Amino acid sequence: MPITRIEMEDTIGSEETKKIIEKSLAIYARASRHAEEAGIVIADTKMEFGIIEDRLILIDELLTPDSSRFWPRNDYEEGRPQKSFDKQFLRDYLLSIKWNQKPPAPNLPGEIIEQTRKKYEEALNRLVT
Repeated sequence: MPITRIEMEDTIGSEETKKIIEKSLAIYARASRHAEEAGIVIADTKMEFGIIEDRLILIDELLTPDSSRFWPRNDYEEGRPQKSFDKQFLRDYLLSIKWNQKPPAPNLPGEIIEQTRKKYEEALNRLVT
């Protein structure tokens, strides 16, 4: 759930909040540089942190097409929806069929599954080669 910095400080304290913000920005900066070299803009991403035995840890997936928005840099154009290598394609499909976002989820056509897979693979191939 999104919260403000003040709510975060009220929950975990200002020192832990500062650490998480610094770590988040450092992770994003490094990933963003790498992605830029691969022709990808990381438009946003989700990071989840936890604390175990007084140690800050990074949990859950990180910098994947499910947790981030990856846009092709050479196709970026401000002010319009962007082409992407992430789950936005699937979200757009679900909006187009007017799914009410309540279980059960609709069955996906094979073509939609395949196109989503290809977008994820394109991101992977760009980022790891």
